[in-house]
Amino acid sequence: MKFMKKALIIGGGVAGPAAALFLKRAGCLPEVFEAEEEPNPYGGLFLNVGRNGLGVLDELGVGEAIRESGFEMRVMSFRNGAGKQLGAIGDPHKPHGVTVKRSLLQQVLLEQTERENIPVSFGKKLTGIERSGNEITAYFHDGSSTTGDFLIGCDGIHSRVRKELLPDAAPPSFTGLISFGGFSRVQGLAPEPGVQNMVFGKRAFFGYLVKEDGEIYWFGNMSMNGTPTRKSLQSIPEAQWRKTIDDLYSDDPAPILDIIQGTDANINAYPIYDMLTQPVWHTNRAVLIGDAIHAVSPNAGQGASLALEDALVLAKCVRDSEHIHQAFALFQQLRKERVERIVRYSRSIGQRKHATSPVQVFFRDLMLPQFLKASNKQSLSWMYDYPVRWNEKVSQLNGGSVC
Repeated sequence: MKFMKKALIIGGGVAGPAAALFLKRAGCLPEVFEAEEEPNPYGGLFLNVGRNGLGVLDELGVGEAIRESGFEMRVMSFRNGAGKQLGAIGDPHKPHGVTVKRSLLQQVLLEQTERENIPVSFGKKLTGIERSGNEITAYFHDGSSTTGDFLIGCDGIHSRVRKELLPDAAPPSFTGLISFGGFSRVQGLAPEPGVQNMVFGKRAFFGYLVKEDGEIYWFGNMSMNGTPTRKSLQSIPEAQWRKTIDDLYSDDPAPILDIIQGTDANINAYPIYDMLTQPVWHTNRAVLIGDAIHAVSPNAGQGASLALEDALVLAKCVRDSEHIHQAFALFQQLRKERVERIVRYSRSIGQRKHATSPVQVFFRDLMLPQFLKASNKQSLSWMYDYPVRWNEKVSQLNGGSVC
């Protein structure tokens, strides 16, 4: 990049602030625009940040803050609906990441943008994009607009930027599962450092972890027909959610019902969508990153980490390219194979949660211990140990690694 460029970043979740921080380091003038009126302290509940994502946060100087506040993830322990232990996956001696409240991760990134004097505006819902010559303009619902040299869409799986730039792009796919969860406390339930418990309940999947201070992070998955939206799920009264979830786990082992009933705040629910592949990620003045172009279901715990990787790699491509359209093309080349592999991997994990009939349950319980043993022997370093070195230049590569 030969001269300073103004970057319009649409979306203030995880990818947006991270992209802004790296782009400023690359010599750009970034500005972030978020549709929500203010950060949501319960938005997204919690998420995993893998070793690969932590590496990116370390590059930004905020990794330690996430480690200190998060729950270190080492082992996932699996049981069936009768309480039988099916096995475990992971390494008790080597964490694969941390689980952290999504709002905290967003807060840490936004605080870093504030320290670096990067403008972040809330209440800026995108309504349109216009490209003219070497400029691109974003229009917002409040009647305002802003013009820059290029634009980055970081606005999630139902991205308005994607609809504006790539109207023929394939829509996200509903996985057939919804996720719900919250934060709880149960007297007498002991912390299990490094362990996340997974239960294949008789009617639905359930997962939980217990922090050192006794706070419990929990989630459940259940099948649902049709194509539900987050808005439609949020319209269901809290009392109805409570009854539905209590019924789902009424025949499952303790402490599942105790955890659900110990949840004071509202239970949050959302449909799980993913997006396997898109042939085009960019135009000559705009590019999509994170869930806006390669949404991954939460089963592999890689959504936030992939978004963070995207932010770093994109900024390196901008820094090391002569022209912005070359930077975007290089970014897609470097990232496409890797992210599609992880989307497929995560989808395959989610499909194992659907077993509810006696025959399905029998074969799952028979095969899962062998699957877990095999998985422990296989290295997932391709996913968790992806290189994220800011100081190394990118080059025109065939494949998914960054030099």
